[in-house]
Amino acid sequence: MVCYSNTSAISLQSEVHFSCAAQAMQPPQRQRLALEALAKTESICGLAAEHGVSRKFVAQQVHTAQEALHEAFAPAADEATEVLFYLPVTKHWLEQAILGLTLICHSPLRGVQEFCRDLLDYPVSVGKIHNVLQGAVAQARTCNRQQDLSGVRIGAHDEIFQSGQPVLVGADVRSSFCYLLSPEARRDAETWGIRLLELGDQGFRPEATIADAGSALRAGQALALGETPCRGDVFHALHLVQPLATFLENRAYEALAAEDKLERKRAYCRWRGQRAHGLSQRISYAAKAAAKACDLAADVAVLVDWLRRDILSLAGDDYATRGELFDFVVAELRARQPLCPHRIGPVVRALTNQRDDLLAFVKQLDQDLATLACQFQLSPTTLREVFNNEVLDVDHPLRWSREAVLRKRLGSRFFAVSVAVAEVAEQTVRASSVIENLNSRLRSYFFLRRHLSSDYLALLQFFLNHRRFLRSEWPERIGKSPAELLTSQPHPHWLEMLGYTRFSRN
Repeated sequence: MVCYSNTSAISLQSEVHFSCAAQAMQPPQRQRLALEALAKTESICGLAAEHGVSRKFVAQQVHTAQEALHEAFAPAADEATEVLFYLPVTKHWLEQAILGLTLICHSPLRGVQEFCRDLLDYPVSVGKIHNVLQGAVAQARTCNRQQDLSGVRIGAHDEIFQSGQPVLVGADVRSSFCYLLSPEARRDAETWGIRLLELGDQGFRPEATIADAGSALRAGQALALGETPCRGDVFHALHLVQPLATFLENRAYEALAAEDKLERKRAYCRWRGQRAHGLSQRISYAAKAAAKACDLAADVAVLVDWLRRDILSLAGDDYATRGELFDFVVAELRARQPLCPHRIGPVVRALTNQRDDLLAFVKQLDQDLATLACQFQLSPTTLREVFNNEVLDVDHPLRWSREAVLRKRLGSRFFAVSVAVAEVAEQTVRASSVIENLNSRLRSYFFLRRHLSSDYLALLQFFLNHRRFLRSEWPERIGKSPAELLTSQPHPHWLEMLGYTRFSRN
């Protein structure tokens, strides 16, 4: 027993000595030790004894040197197989991926399931995916209801259908913030009125709204918002009259083609020396019909062009003058209604019923220009000239010659006046283009589903309002969400607002 104890003590003392010597070695010394071992100029035992370290330590240095040499002389890695970064797939990250695939990539639930199976080798049931989406609904709905809508100046309203089910849609024109996305059983005036009254609890009191000619929509707004004007949508009006001009133009071409066909047939008969029985009379009738169709198409094209360029355009005359021009166009169309009653009649009735709504933006524009005229001590006519020139395209040939005349007339006041009228032009709303754009984006989500639930639409509304724009024709919108544009206040990422921590690469 005494001898065994002495041997253990000697061994422990040697290990402590080797450990201290190894820890004291600097990286250059370890490198030389590894090189000597690889060169095999001396045995491992001799090197260990020479440097006062253990054989295990020498073997470790040799292994480290071999790995470094292997990495240094290894062939260049393929870019396709090179590891860019490592992603820790946790339960919360997988839930974020499910939300991102559904809301960003418009993926259906079974598409998310297939993604997890094929790319992550992780089976996920459709029920699990549904539960993840359902778990985010409560927070999304809370954010939707707490949003302050007092910044909505002009609201745009419309209806979209999915499998016969109406969905009421409302959005702010300036920021494209969607404040109403509600599936309903009916789209009558009472339903619209109730939904707009509910928005009033969030501060929704717009100066005006803009919508198509839907009677229930307008009646519901009258019940909920009282005297708030609902302007007519110029886009729908022009979309109604432009096809009329196209139809009459095509009919005129068809009449000319029929006349030309008869003329060629008569010429062929004459070339063959045959008598063309009754062709002359048919050609006479065809020529009269073609002339009448061409005259009608040309007249309607001129009237439609007046309506588009002079009456419903941003630049133009005051409200009284445009009203007279509008009545003249409608009267001329009504006079030609017997020539094509099934196409001209509906257009005449629609324009007659929507006259005041379509010209409502002009009345507001007159008030804004009159306010500026008092502010700058100028006549409203001069302000309108500056306004009409300011809204012209920069490539328009008349813009710069007119601007030179206005600069000479106004002198040092021209710059301030031009900035003021440019702001008025930006705030003047004629069409509900923003709601049509929103409807087109909603369609890309709706077509994946047969039925829509209020929970899904609440989550979708939250996502559309808080995702940031990657690109836009307006530079001030890039990198901002509709909610930030509406309130001018920043907010966290939409995933962080739902309670998640986003992944970030070190």
